[in-house]
Amino acid sequence: MLLEPAVTPDHFEVWEENWQVLTIFLQVQTQWRVGMSGLIGLDYGAVAWVLKLVAAEDQHLALLEDLQIMERAVLSFIAKQES
Repeated sequence: MLLEPAVTPDHFEVWEENWQVLTIFLQVQTQWRVGMSGLIGLDYGAVAWVLKLVAAEDQHLALLEDLQIMERAVLSFIAKQES
């Protein structure tokens, strides 16, 4: 299922403090767990592996929390599209 956002800007701004978590989210974008009803959430084993590769250990918890916000936003968007 391909989901198209309501608005598709050619360019958009990413605040500097969000840049690292955005790049990590893009690196794990193929690592979704899927169940019978569709996406469940990110595979946290893969997320942990990427965090270990690209971020300082003292940043892992904060980055995971930010990734979870993005994960919930994606799942919410999908749920709205399906209803």
